[in-house]
Amino acid sequence: MARYNTEIHTGGGGWQQDTPLILSIASRGQVVPGDGRPATGTTVTWSSDNAGNGSVTFFDNGTKFEGTARFPGEGPVGYRGQIA
Repeated sequence: MARYNTEIHTGGGGWQQDTPLILSIASRGQVVPGDGRPATGTTVTWSSDNAGNGSVTFFDNGTKFEGTARFPGEGPVGYRGQIA
């Protein structure tokens, strides 16, 4: 599991603090180790009525991510985060 402090970027508003992102993803192998972060180059994409949709890619050994998101009732935004 990994926890990230996040920011969103709207057209003219600059970067603004957002709610933390917590990742816990496992399948046949652990995408996010229980005590670690996603590997550099890992891309996570989601789509949900409750969580909106987005896509982020991790870099710097999983300490940071960048991408885009669209949360329910809002327009698309830039989305980035750093490990907490």
